[in-house]
Amino acid sequence: MDESEGVPEDFIKLKSEKLSVDEVSELVVSPCCGAVSVFIGTTRNNFEGKKVVHLEYEAYTSMAESEIKKICRDVRQKWPSIKHIAVHHRLGVVPITEASVIIAVSSPHRAESLEAVTYCINTLKASVPIWKKEIYEDEYSWKENKECFWANSEK
Repeated sequence: MDESEGVPEDFIKLKSEKLSVDEVSELVVSPCCGAVSVFIGTTRNNFEGKKVVHLEYEAYTSMAESEIKKICRDVRQKWPSIKHIAVHHRLGVVPITEASVIIAVSSPHRAESLEAVTYCINTLKASVPIWKKEIYEDEYSWKENKECFWANSEK
């Protein structure tokens, strides 16, 4: 393997603009990798029988970025062959069908990148201070991620 392909990189972005699957996946492409795995979390139009109009996300940005960096470090310890990791999360209003989060991971083989993407989204939902508000036709609700450790510790 040619080690001159560059050092592994993490691409972390929290932004209010529409997320691009092409942009995120292109960030992690590498000539030494045969796999790019991507997770896209989108806004759906319903929740428990209620019509969802859109979602709104808020974050403690500096802490969220720091927590995502920790997730990337954990991924690299668990799967040393991972090359690049990109985690982009949208803030503000996210309309139906648009992406709230896109995670892409590259590795020489598919198993590692698939496992790493799953770990990234599950850990992000459990530990990163990003809050989701679901807006319905006539009401709204702040949503807890069931994976969220601080929400579960109070019950």
